[in-house]
Amino acid sequence: MPLSDLLAVELLLAAFAGGAFGAALGALNTFVLCGFTVIVGELYALATRAGGGTVPVNVTGDIAFGVVLGPHVAFGGGAAALAYAVKQGYVDTPGFDYHPAKEVTVGVGSRPDVLAVGGVFGIFGFAVATVSGSLGIPTDPVALGVVLSALAHRVVFGYSLIGAPLSKLLDMTPYERGEGLTGLPGGRSTQTGDGSDPEEVAADGGAVRVHDGPTDSTRVEPWLPYLYRWSEVLSLGAIIGVLSGYVAYLTGSAFLAFGISVAALAFLVGGTARIPVTHHMALPASTVVLALAGTSQGLVLPGTVAGEVSLTVALLAAGLFGLVGAAFGELLQRVFFAHAETHLDPPAASIVASSLLLGLLAWVGVLPASAWIPLG
Repeated sequence: MPLSDLLAVELLLAAFAGGAFGAALGALNTFVLCGFTVIVGELYALATRAGGGTVPVNVTGDIAFGVVLGPHVAFGGGAAALAYAVKQGYVDTPGFDYHPAKEVTVGVGSRPDVLAVGGVFGIFGFAVATVSGSLGIPTDPVALGVVLSALAHRVVFGYSLIGAPLSKLLDMTPYERGEGLTGLPGGRSTQTGDGSDPEEVAADGGAVRVHDGPTDSTRVEPWLPYLYRWSEVLSLGAIIGVLSGYVAYLTGSAFLAFGISVAALAFLVGGTARIPVTHHMALPASTVVLALAGTSQGLVLPGTVAGEVSLTVALLAAGLFGLVGAAFGELLQRVFFAHAETHLDPPAASIVASSLLLGLLAWVGVLPASAWIPLG
């Protein structure tokens, strides 16, 4: 992404529209579309290149990760627009247990001011990713755009940056003591704070009041109330890492397993209980496999990886980095999400950290390459 893109009026206009689209449809909903588009884009590119052809359109890079559905544009714009709409009193999320600016499945409609906020933050996320990529900062430019956009909207709209004193950032015990309501995104409660079954479950899948407690923005909310214990998080990370590494090994794609993980969030949006969020585990796991194969790309022909690294090494490394991605996600949700009032995406923050780690390992020579991660 050259810096000259920031001077292209057409791209800025498209980024504005992408952010506004994220506001109208809902941040998480556009991200699901991103996941499906990644799957299509990667399979299309693989099939075309395997047949000896040249891919005319980079569907993954220019659409899924570009100004149309790129999380730094559409997700970031949608999250910012929701935070603004809540401040203006436009949004009511009955049945949602915590601060409504965290309910990123909610589209905020077509109010011109809300769409404009989404559009402005779409441009902001696009600018962050463009500058980061152009400078060769060794981390994921798109994820960095998501994180900095969330921090920016908290400052702009008067929310707290982290929501708790430093000494309390990792503390989940208020939730475990039942100080507040439990529930999945959307208020679909299935589990109490201590992991036991709720006292009653609504027949229509609606919210269940399990505990009485504070209803203001100071309530502690794990990002995934059914998946925040360290043993569970790390176990899942290792499993997703191995599977993602296997996909990367077979296909030569760093992004296909990521796309599958994101597309699975359609079940979460649709109301299925206890769906794990795993794309921040899948991406570093797939990436390390391609890095071990010595490539500076995110997509190579099938069989290329197998010619450079054994399946055993690939799966072990992928399992390790799936675990790393999971650990970063849980740590950063406790710092930036659990105590705060708006949605700062823990997977995006995790991907910033894990891709930075991979980039630095390549920079110092521990890994033979950095795959798609910029290295300056």
